[in-house]
Amino acid sequence: MIGPRVAAHARRLPPPALPAYVYDLAALDRHARAVRAELPERAELHYAAKANPAPEILRTLAPHVDGFEVSSGGELAHVRRTVPGAPLAFGGPGKTEAELRLALELGAERLRVESAHEFRLLASLARTPVDVLLRVNLPLPDGHGEHAALAMGGRPAPFGLDPDDAASCLRRPGRHRVRFRGVHAHLAGGLDAVALAAVARHVTGWAAEFAGRHGVGLAEVNAGGGMAVDYARPHARFDWAAYGHGLRRVLSAHRGLTLRVEPGRSLAAYCGWYVTDVLDVKHSRGEAFAVLRGGTHHMRTPAAKGHDHPFAVLPAEGWARPWPRPAAHREPVTLVGQLCTPRDVFARRVPVDALRAGDRVAFALAGAYAWNISHHDFLMHPPPTFHYLS
Repeated sequence: MIGPRVAAHARRLPPPALPAYVYDLAALDRHARAVRAELPERAELHYAAKANPAPEILRTLAPHVDGFEVSSGGELAHVRRTVPGAPLAFGGPGKTEAELRLALELGAERLRVESAHEFRLLASLARTPVDVLLRVNLPLPDGHGEHAALAMGGRPAPFGLDPDDAASCLRRPGRHRVRFRGVHAHLAGGLDAVALAAVARHVTGWAAEFAGRHGVGLAEVNAGGGMAVDYARPHARFDWAAYGHGLRRVLSAHRGLTLRVEPGRSLAAYCGWYVTDVLDVKHSRGEAFAVLRGGTHHMRTPAAKGHDHPFAVLPAEGWARPWPRPAAHREPVTLVGQLCTPRDVFARRVPVDALRAGDRVAFALAGAYAWNISHHDFLMHPPPTFHYLS
C-alpha cells in the first residue's frame, strides 16, 4: 500500500519532525497525466483547489489541468499568485461584494452565480460584460441519490438556483453585463464512473433544453466533481476510462459544447500520507488502544467522514526504556490521537499483527481534505511538518 520512496522517507524522519505530511509529487504527476489522457477533447479538467491548495500540489497539477476551481476570495488570490495565468472558475455560495470585485479585478474567467441577489450584485459591479454560469439545483437522475456519499441536488440547499429562479435571471436588468454562458450543477459526491457519467448526461440534457426554451446560446456545461474515493479500499481507483467513454457519448450528442469537470479529492488524495509514531499502547476494559502523536486536529478526514482510515505500520526496532515495550499483538486496535475528546479516532478495532510504542504509522489517502480542513489550534499541539518528494 505504501510506496518504497514514501516509506523510506517516513522512516528517516527524526522524532521532532513528527507528525508529518509526506506528498509524492511524482505519483501525483503520473496520476494527473493518466486522468487527462482518458478525457475527451472537449472535456475540460479543472482542479478543485479546496481539496488541497498547497502551492506544490497546484504547480504539479498545472501542466495537466485546464484551470482551477476556487470557492473564496482567499483561494482566488492564492491560486492566481501560485499559478499565474491559469484559468480560474469562481464558485460557492455567499460571495461578498469584495470577493466579486476581486474576481473582476483578477480576471477570473468564469463566475458561477448562485442566487438572484448575487446576479444583481455582480451586474451592479461589472463595468464590462462578464461571462457566467448559472448554478442550478437540479434533482439527481432516478436511482442515483441512494448511491451518493453526499447528495447536494434536488433538495432544499444553500447551493445554486432553483430552475425557475435561473430562468428569471435571464430576464433581469443587467443581463447584458452578466452574460449567460452555461450551466453548472454539482449534484452529488462519491459516485462511480457509470453513475457520474449519467449525471453529466442528465445535467447537459437539462441545460440544452433550458437554453433552447429561453433562446440563449449554450457554450459550456460544468458537471462538477464527485468522483468516488473509497477509503475502505485504498487500492481502488475511480474508473476514469469508463467515465471518459461516458463523456464522449454526452459530447457526441451536443456538438460545439464544452463540458467541464472539477475533481479535487480524486486527483490529490492518493499522493499524500500522514505519518506519525505510537506514543503508547494501552488496554482498557479488554480493548487495545494505540495513542499516536498528533490527532484529528491535523487530519480531520476520519472524524469528518466517520470511517476507519487506512494505514500502514512501519515497525521500529529498538526500545531504550528499562520497562517492557507497550504493545498489541494479533488483536484489534483502536488508533487515537492526543486530543481530550473521544472523537479523536483514526480507526476503530482494526486487526494488527503487532503494533508497539515507537512504531510509526502512515495513514494513506491524506493528500486531500486533510490538513487544510482540520482544526489546527485545538489544544495547541505543534503543527506537523511537510515534505514533498519530487
